[in-house]
Amino acid sequence: MTHVIHKDLAAGRWQTFSLCEQLGNIGSEISRALKAKERGNRERMDAALDRALELFDLTIADPKHRYRLREICRAREVVCDFFFGDNVYHSEGGALDAYFTAYALAARMGR
Repeated sequence: MTHVIHKDLAAGRWQTFSLCEQLGNIGSEISRALKAKERGNRERMDAALDRALELFDLTIADPKHRYRLREICRAREVVCDFFFGDNVYHSEGGALDAYFTAYALAARMGR
């Protein structure tokens, strides 16, 4: 059985968010993971990544994004490659943070 971290969001609330809001929230967790990585705090980094990956999965499962799955799935792949893989995409933490921050800012402007 899979452990659900964001029970309220997984119950359907996540699907009420726009794509910008969803990716902005994912970005908050990525930012937390990056800060923990810089500090050498593996436990906090892993916890933030667990939350981010769950939010990615909820976003991928959101039916309104069926035509945007390529970008969403690629973003998830790049994040996993950066933190867990060989970084074959040559990603940098600052670039990942900037990518997701743009969505958070767009979501804030859209309110």
